[in-house]
Amino acid sequence: MSDLERVPSIDLPKCLLGPFLTSELAGIGGRIKQGPEDFIVEEIPVYQPCGDGEHLFLWLEKVDVDNDRLLRHLSSSLGIPQRDIGLAGQKDRVARTTQFVSVPTACHEKLAAVDTDSIRILDAIPHGNKLKSGHLAGNRFEVTIRDVANGAFQQCTRIVDDIRILGFPNYFGIQRFGRGGGTVKRGLELLNSPKNKRSRLDRRQLRLAPSAAQSLLFNQVLACRIQQGLMHQVMQGDVMQLRTSGGGFVVEDVDAEQSRFDGRETTLTGSMFGPKMRAPQDQPQRFEAEVLERFGLCVEQFRSFPKLTRGSRRPMLEWPQDLNVVEVDNGLKLTFALRKGVYATSMLREIMKPVDET
Repeated sequence: MSDLERVPSIDLPKCLLGPFLTSELAGIGGRIKQGPEDFIVEEIPVYQPCGDGEHLFLWLEKVDVDNDRLLRHLSSSLGIPQRDIGLAGQKDRVARTTQFVSVPTACHEKLAAVDTDSIRILDAIPHGNKLKSGHLAGNRFEVTIRDVANGAFQQCTRIVDDIRILGFPNYFGIQRFGRGGGTVKRGLELLNSPKNKRSRLDRRQLRLAPSAAQSLLFNQVLACRIQQGLMHQVMQGDVMQLRTSGGGFVVEDVDAEQSRFDGRETTLTGSMFGPKMRAPQDQPQRFEAEVLERFGLCVEQFRSFPKLTRGSRRPMLEWPQDLNVVEVDNGLKLTFALRKGVYATSMLREIMKPVDET
């Protein structure tokens, strides 16, 4: 029996994402990322470089370049190993993105070698520390949706009005799971495989696959909550998160916590399964246990990857900032900002409601 056969039969492509929150409103259809200028992203730093130190923060623009290619280019042009390069967050390839990248200060005299037609340094400022993954507040987006349905502007406005009030499901985007769900399939295999089989995989597979499985399970818990009509109802035993500090706690006083949730002081969270995850209680715990059982898993299996799947909680709802929509030639343009870790494609999915997502 193969490792994937240890998991109950599941139609992975159809369960990577879940139902829409605004299902009563038809989507506008259309296509995104028809070219880099249709998907513009600007990183929002947590802090600005101080102007002194052993590292250079490069404010860098790249066009139609993925992160792996960026790292290879910086390593080659500056003559440094990739491990010396710091990135705060992953960015889309088919896009024009602006972000900070850190390199050692000794690279200053070689910076002219970095610029190409698709990669350009806009500024370079010294700082004391290397830029680390996650050191960003969020991202600003300017996204053009092409080939939309008739009456798209009016329909988009209705959906956007709902999103401003209700938020949108904080699904992990389809790109998290690899082409055809290949990465998440490998993750499920790994969670069900003996340790001696893991040594055959390269470092990239070991890094991405288990977390992709975590993400799939989170999406399924979120989908369950939407199907039950409980996305805006606080339940006894829910794990809530403070929106400002990120601190978490288990609900004991439902009425009090419902009021705080309604005021957007807190948010509902879903499971990123692992041994360090704060577990819910009562009905929310049963929802999460049912999802694990559906995939033939238990929390203990995540201990096999202690650095990758320690376990945490993730908000199930997100609210965009400064969300606006205007009509442009052959489409609509949306501008908005999202907190780090939130997929723009998940909000756009709620607006477009695509039929084929595989």
